[in-house]
Amino acid sequence: MTSESLRNIWTIAKRELVGYFNSPVAYVFIVIFLLLNGFFTFMLGGFFERGEANLNAFFTWHPWLYLFLVPAAGMRLWAEERRVGTLELLLTMPIAAWEAIVGKFLACWAFLALALALTFPVATTVCYLGDPDIGGIIAGYVGSLLLAGAYLAVTVMTSALTRNQVISFILSVVICFFLILAGWEPVTNLLVRWAPDWFVNVVASFSVMPHFAGFQRGVLDLRDLLFFVSAMVFCLFSTSVILRGLRGA
Repeated sequence: MTSESLRNIWTIAKRELVGYFNSPVAYVFIVIFLLLNGFFTFMLGGFFERGEANLNAFFTWHPWLYLFLVPAAGMRLWAEERRVGTLELLLTMPIAAWEAIVGKFLACWAFLALALALTFPVATTVCYLGDPDIGGIIAGYVGSLLLAGAYLAVTVMTSALTRNQVISFILSVVICFFLILAGWEPVTNLLVRWAPDWFVNVVASFSVMPHFAGFQRGVLDLRDLLFFVSAMVFCLFSTSVILRGLRGA
């Protein structure tokens, strides 16, 4: 990667990130994210009733919380460009398509990282009330950020498929919902009844839940890291293929 590529990625990412905060939508999103995190952690998760010095009640809900919030944050990335007709202009600029894809992705991922970082009062609370494993908390945050990145990469791909943000949102939710349920025991038990074992294993391998669970336990396993990174790379590569097709159309 050359310095010029890095400069192009930085330019796109900065433009997109500034664009988020030029609209009140970004602030509304962050407020909703923090409120829902608090509700799920303290009300539904029984944070205080558990009597444990960890953030399991906090991270457990993130796959479901991100299921709707991440597609909502990323659905406009390419769909909006197509709707207003600026996609053609962007693709004719002296930058590679992959640079624009990575720049937009990093901008939205940074926005999600900021929203996640603002949940620090939860970590502060558990540190004040007990003696938690700080490494486990850090691992949980890393896993949560990687999970958000995987969902976001899916959303970037679906956003390139259509000029309608609502359609992009729905497609992203459906795909991410599959990534949650793929390894769920009731689903695999259902598949076992009519599908061969190899097919069940392939479907289950797409599940994000066992990989995210490792981070929740405070374990930074290389296989889990590779899973999320591979998911992001695959979806971003697919986005480049889609945009290349639009350019040639």
